[in-house]
Amino acid sequence: MDAFKFDDKGLLTAVIQDEATGEVLMVAYMDKTALERTLKEKKTVFFSRSRQKYWVKGESSGHVQVVKSAATDCDKDAVVIKVTQTGGACHLGYRTCFVHELDENGKIVRVTQDKVFDPDQVYKS
Repeated sequence: MDAFKFDDKGLLTAVIQDEATGEVLMVAYMDKTALERTLKEKKTVFFSRSRQKYWVKGESSGHVQVVKSAATDCDKDAVVIKVTQTGGACHLGYRTCFVHELDENGKIVRVTQDKVFDPDQVYKS
């Protein structure tokens, strides 16, 4: 873990990709502990910058990500984690977080996917 270049907040960018299709499902952040846990537990573990705590993908939704492989970039400041995704990766109900198509001005012109689950049902308080 010492070879990684964590940012000034101790974080790496983690790109989560579908192992079978190559589709980018989401981007989140990992610190050293989250990365170690992800590699050992074979489930994605992230550090929430807004809540300042760890979270395992799927802990409340059941939409887990089983880790199949991991790689770092040449600068060792980001990782790509290839997973098998159960359900949707996006907390808004989509399979991926990347659903908003943009025009040349950066305006959202359409949503590119249908929802795969109802977040109001999955994240009941």
